[in-house]
Amino acid sequence: MKRRDVSRRDFLTGSLTGLALVGMPDWWIREAEAAERERAAQQPRRIGPSDRINIGCIGPGGPKGGYQQGLNDTKGAAGHPGTKVVAVCDVDRDHRENAAKQFGADCAQFHDFRELLARKDIDAVVIGTPDHWHTLVSIAAMRAGKDVYCEKPLTLTVDEGKALTRVQQETGAVFQVGSQQRSDARFRLACELVRNGRLGKISRVDVNIPNAPTSGSFPTAPVPDGFDWEMWLGQAPKVAYTKQRTHGDFRWWYEYSGGIVTDWGAHHNDIAQWGLGMDDSGPIAVDSTGKLPHVENGYNVAYDFKITYTYPNDVVSVCSPNGENGVKFTGEKGWIFVSREKIGASDDALLKEPLPSDAVKLYASDDHMGNFLDCVRSRKPTICTAQIGHRSVTVCHLGNISLRIGGRKLEWDPAAQRFKGDAEANAMLSRQMRAPWKL
Repeated sequence: MKRRDVSRRDFLTGSLTGLALVGMPDWWIREAEAAERERAAQQPRRIGPSDRINIGCIGPGGPKGGYQQGLNDTKGAAGHPGTKVVAVCDVDRDHRENAAKQFGADCAQFHDFRELLARKDIDAVVIGTPDHWHTLVSIAAMRAGKDVYCEKPLTLTVDEGKALTRVQQETGAVFQVGSQQRSDARFRLACELVRNGRLGKISRVDVNIPNAPTSGSFPTAPVPDGFDWEMWLGQAPKVAYTKQRTHGDFRWWYEYSGGIVTDWGAHHNDIAQWGLGMDDSGPIAVDSTGKLPHVENGYNVAYDFKITYTYPNDVVSVCSPNGENGVKFTGEKGWIFVSREKIGASDDALLKEPLPSDAVKLYASDDHMGNFLDCVRSRKPTICTAQIGHRSVTVCHLGNISLRIGGRKLEWDPAAQRFKGDAEANAMLSRQMRAPWKL
């Protein structure tokens, strides 16, 4: 397939995030167009059979559960030239069969992800499992020689992230975390302006996310036909099947996720980290207030919370459901707010005045899956590597730990990735895995 020059119209409508450019400053659009033309010129003019990337999807999800991010991601990959989805894996037979139908009669189906990973013809995998499976499947995939696109939040615990990043470094696998806001023009512009001092010294970041739902006690039930409950549980504690623990609702159970703090929090804390230049570090303290439900066999993650992170240079980042969904950077010269719908500022001039020619430029991607596939071919780092994803979700994990031990202030050492002088908090950096699963 021949590439062609990218006109402004093509750039605005052809990119998966083209709509993000609506309302962006003209100077930024001109620079983005030039950068896109330069990237396009550096890409191969033709993608041949030898360049085809064979993809497997692990955990597509499906309409029955109302959660199918893995399937959506994989369909996005299949829409790029030079790719073919050759296999899908899900412990839910209905989801597995539904996903396979999307990719042709020759798409193989697997119940056990290890069988899919054993196929030598698979180059890369898309992982859309529940959160408590992300690390184990990602590590197994990298050790099997596969490149990995894994949905966020990347891990269930801080120690899982340390293990995952170690394996990525050992194997050299190309890894993309599904924090797609890094490939959104608005978020990149906001972070570039912050990083280049447009707001002066930053004093505060507001990370505004939705609240988590609460529930009563749910009934247990027989395991549905075609659903492997034992495999779905994996490392998590053995419990009786409850419909509301599975599919899209898994995130409201601490056994399998971290609630809204790691769901939306993984997106917006990632942007806070990017804007503050903390991709390889993080906060140095955390404290919180919030509510934890105490319902037998019901949702058990924090809700109605306020988590305060202290960063170096007296920067405070506050994560709560008390504000418009998005990220707000505040500094000496005003504020910039960014979300998936808009970017705004206390003064329009903060956005409209071009950055100087020697300004810091952040990694540019306008297509998150496309960036991953390009890097599979080039072997260059992606826009959201395993290391970046680990550091961003670590921020979320610190908040959850603080909430679950009563909110007291904890000092964090981002270099050692340990709390200072708090054995109870450090014990929560990992969780016991149910046999036979282990890191």
